[in-house]
Amino acid sequence: MKAVQITQYGGPEVLEFMDVDDPVAGPGEAVVQLAASGINYMDVYGRTGLYGQGPLPTILGGEGAGTVVQVGEGVTAPAVGDVVAYTGASRSYAERVVVPADRLIVLPQGITAEQGAAAMLQGMTAHYLSHSTYPLGPDDTALVHAGAGGVGLLLIQMAKMRGATVITTVSTEEKAELAREAGADHVVLYTQEDFQQAVMRITDGVGCQVAYDSVGATTYEGSMASLAIRGSLVMYGQSSGVVPPIAPLALNAKSLYLTRPSLGNYTLTRDELEWRAGDVLGWIADGKLSLRITERFPLQDAAEAHRRLESRQTTGKLLLIP
Repeated sequence: MKAVQITQYGGPEVLEFMDVDDPVAGPGEAVVQLAASGINYMDVYGRTGLYGQGPLPTILGGEGAGTVVQVGEGVTAPAVGDVVAYTGASRSYAERVVVPADRLIVLPQGITAEQGAAAMLQGMTAHYLSHSTYPLGPDDTALVHAGAGGVGLLLIQMAKMRGATVITTVSTEEKAELAREAGADHVVLYTQEDFQQAVMRITDGVGCQVAYDSVGATTYEGSMASLAIRGSLVMYGQSSGVVPPIAPLALNAKSLYLTRPSLGNYTLTRDELEWRAGDVLGWIADGKLSLRITERFPLQDAAEAHRRLESRQTTGKLLLIP
């Protein structure tokens, strides 16, 4: 089969389109013929070695959707022919992928494979952030950075479902309009206004109860300063760079909470995975959650897709199409 793999860590140029061996399902596994693979910032971290440098060569990607074409010993569900989606299994920059069967979600009626590939990682990330890491309610004001990004647009919508007030940051007026369409109450163009000052102005000096920060190095200090007493700083990414160590004493003045969550720890059990995926995919099927797929790249153009993502000029979701 064709796949995109790396033989060294580095920039987008290390992504190589080549022939590799077809995968074979082992016990408890299934082979999925991919119709689409999600592109996420975690793939950039994998390409650069930010999260650790494992054995090479390796195939990137951790999200996709397609049709089950083979199942291994002991697998009773899903069945061959089922259209499924997943996240949390590696090597999705390929035509076929092996996935533990208990991590596959059969797509509900009305959801396409492309929607499944686009929704799993970012949709469930927005779900755990708004429902579990800091469960939002009507009395809460949330700061959402990168409001026009894939997670940002979904997180805004879910925050509004839960009745919260949303302040979001974006870089351009075009992105601001997308955030407003998603339901954001206040949109701050950080290129024109200091977002911390804007948050304090909007909240009459109180601050917000939670800051969802995927940007990292350039925003974390302002995010902390934007919080109310006993506020929560939820750092779930670092698109601008890694955040330096934060001394516990820095949290003391406002008795702040700090967490660095990951999706894997919020989908530990099958029940939790089905809850989050079921909510996200069900809301999309019912028209309650709008999923924005903005660009589709042929598998062989993975390097260009990474360049586009890292430019931070993209909005919504990017997909690779084998």
